[in-house]
Amino acid sequence: MYSKYVELRDKRGFSDYRVAMETNIPKSTFSEWKSGRSKPKLDKLKKIADLFGVPIAYFVDGETT
Repeated sequence: MYSKYVELRDKRGFSDYRVAMETNIPKSTFSEWKSGRSKPKLDKLKKIADLFGVPIAYFVDGETT
Protein backbone atom coordinates (compact mmCIF):
# COMPACT_ATOMS: atom_id res chain seq x y z
CA MET A 1 0.00 0.00 0.00
CA TYR A 2 2.73 2.45 0.95
CA SER A 3 4.43 2.25 -2.44
CA LYS A 4 1.13 3.03 -4.17
CA TYR A 5 0.63 5.98 -1.83
CA VAL A 6 4.15 7.29 -2.58
CA GLU A 7 3.54 6.96 -6.31
CA LEU A 8 0.37 9.07 -6.10
CA ARG A 9 1.95 11.56 -3.70
CA ASP A 10 4.98 12.12 -5.90
CA LYS A 11 2.92 12.26 -9.10
CA ARG A 12 0.88 15.11 -7.60
CA GLY A 13 3.94 16.84 -6.14
CA PHE A 14 2.66 16.51 -2.58
CA SER A 15 4.75 16.03 0.56
CA ASP A 16 3.74 13.85 3.51
CA TYR A 17 3.25 17.12 5.39
CA ARG A 18 0.73 18.38 2.83
CA VAL A 19 -1.14 15.08 2.79
CA ALA A 20 -1.22 15.14 6.60
CA MET A 21 -2.61 18.68 6.62
CA GLU A 22 -5.25 17.91 3.98
CA THR A 23 -6.42 14.64 5.57
CA ASN A 24 -5.83 15.29 9.28
CA ILE A 25 -3.71 12.14 9.43
CA PRO A 26 -0.65 12.70 11.66
CA LYS A 27 2.59 12.83 9.68
CA SER A 28 4.08 10.22 12.02
CA THR A 29 1.46 7.76 10.75
CA PHE A 30 3.09 7.79 7.31
CA SER A 31 6.43 6.87 8.88
CA GLU A 32 4.78 3.95 10.67
CA TRP A 33 3.30 2.73 7.39
CA LYS A 34 6.63 3.11 5.63
CA SER A 35 8.48 1.10 8.27
CA GLY A 36 5.78 -1.56 8.42
CA ARG A 37 5.07 -0.91 12.12
CA SER A 38 1.41 -0.42 11.26
CA LYS A 39 -1.01 -0.73 8.38
CA PRO A 40 -3.55 1.93 7.46
CA LYS A 41 -7.06 1.62 8.76
CA LEU A 42 -9.97 1.91 6.37
CA ASP A 43 -10.93 5.43 7.50
CA LYS A 44 -7.43 6.72 6.73
CA LEU A 45 -7.32 4.94 3.38
CA LYS A 46 -10.63 6.60 2.52
CA LYS A 47 -9.23 10.05 3.29
CA ILE A 48 -6.16 9.44 1.13
CA ALA A 49 -8.20 7.91 -1.69
CA ASP A 50 -10.54 10.90 -1.65
CA LEU A 51 -7.63 13.34 -1.69
CA PHE A 52 -6.08 11.68 -4.74
CA GLY A 53 -9.36 10.86 -6.47
CA VAL A 54 -8.90 7.10 -6.53
CA PRO A 55 -11.04 4.29 -5.11
CA ILE A 56 -9.93 2.63 -1.87
CA ALA A 57 -9.52 -0.57 -3.90
CA TYR A 58 -6.54 1.08 -5.62
CA PHE A 59 -4.56 0.61 -2.41
CA VAL A 60 -5.67 -2.91 -1.55
CA ASP A 61 -5.90 -4.62 -4.95
CA GLY A 62 -3.10 -7.15 -5.23
CA GLU A 63 -1.99 -6.71 -1.64
CA THR A 64 -1.18 -9.76 0.42
CA THR A 65 -1.13 -10.03 4.18
